[in-house]
Amino acid sequence: MDVVTKTISAQNTFSDGLSLRGDFSLSISGVSDSTVTVQRSFDNSTWADVDTFTANYEGNGYEGVGALYRAGIKTGDYGSDTVVVTLRENDTGR
Repeated sequence: MDVVTKTISAQNTFSDGLSLRGDFSLSISGVSDSTVTVQRSFDNSTWADVDTFTANYEGNGYEGVGALYRAGIKTGDYGSDTVVVTLRENDTGR
């Protein structure tokens, strides 16, 4: 099971990309005044925004075709908090 975790305390900071296919989990903690953005890429170069979060979050997602995902804080979206993001590939028996 693959996992990436990143502690963020500045703008324009993202986790490493994690290759996902199937079920995955996302954990975001420490959010008080920043906006966390989850992004997806098919080439590890061009990243598209998938979702944004302005509060702590624990949940699951599904990636059907396979892509890289990362989470972080874009330029202009950082407040003063220290955010921890974790993306985890769930064991789906593949």
